Amino acid sequence: MRFVADQPADSGYWYGVDDDSHRRHAVALLQSFRRYRAAEVAMRSRTRASMGMGENDMAVVRHLLHAEREGRVLTPSDLTRRLGISTASMTALIDRLEASGHARRERHPTDRRSIVVVPTPATDEDVRRTLGAMHERMIAAVAEMTDDEMRVVVDCLERLRHAVDQIDPVPKHDSR
Repeated sequence: MRFVADQPADSGYWYGVDDDSHRRHAVALLQSFRRYRAAEVAMRSRTRASMGMGENDMAVVRHLLHAEREGRVLTPSDLTRRLGISTASMTALIDRLEASGHARRERHPTDRRSIVVVPTPATDEDVRRTLGAMHERMIAAVAEMTDDEMRVVVDCLERLRHAVDQIDPVPKHDSR
């Protein structure tokens, strides 16, 4: 099956426009990924709003639920490192999550001098209720793909991830 760029044409601002058919298809594919990413960002914003949380609050909840599924615990220091925020900001964030009933502090299971942060049972239910239907729609959107089609998409996404991970910082201009 040959890829055909049948999506609405975007300006090509980021990628340039030329007459090369293969490049036009590559640009159409990248723009399709950009539209998906924009839709995902909007969905995350709606999710945060419906759960009454900020971006960092949701990130902590994701880390806590993931750690719980793996049988691990996270300390406030672990979370601070993962989010790259100050300890004072993390303390305030955990306070908010405790006040909203999404997390609680407990004694560390092996180090009595330390505390861990754990999600409440209601948090998992809240996340499942909020995101469950969307996750099912996403699974349905790709479930009929063949294994070969899925491998192509995964390979493409990994190549793109590698490409953006390699981005160089913009050089600072000398302002003498």
